[in-house]
Amino acid sequence: MYIASQKRKENIAEYLLYMWQIEDIIRANGMDLDKIKSNVIDRFTLSPEQYKEMAEWYESLIDMMHREDVTARGHLQLNKNVLIQLDDLHLRLLKDPKHPDYAAEFYKTLPYIVELRSKQGDNKTDEIETCFTALYGALMLKLRGVEISKDTATALTQISRFIALLAHYYQLDQEDKLDEE
Repeated sequence: MYIASQKRKENIAEYLLYMWQIEDIIRANGMDLDKIKSNVIDRFTLSPEQYKEMAEWYESLIDMMHREDVTARGHLQLNKNVLIQLDDLHLRLLKDPKHPDYAAEFYKTLPYIVELRSKQGDNKTDEIETCFTALYGALMLKLRGVEISKDTATALTQISRFIALLAHYYQLDQEDKLDEE
């Protein structure tokens, strides 16, 4: 909760990846708040009030996951909304001649996106979600100690660069400074 709040303020891309990880942590703990308390929350040094707040946060996420039927897979609507905002911004930036750097970075990334989609057989997700799925997948592989190929590392470097630029523009947009750039 505290980490998510900080990440949301500082870097929307890191926030979204973190929240996807939280969804998976909840699933890995069987959607059971008591298990989350012992396996996750207890590892933090928290005041009783902070402990209560964090437990309530996880409890609300568990409740949302049940209501939104994403207990086995998928993402919470609040996380989908972030993707929608990022995709909307992405489309605006592509159309805006004041941001040729963004369009150039996107077109450098596009071949990797197309390749990922063809490997996954997935043409339903938008480019931004495809990028986040790739970054999250790489994060999960790294956490498991699985090495990735040089070609995959190259693709992820470009995708990371592109998403970092989008996150930068998102921050500017949130601060109403996008047109100043």
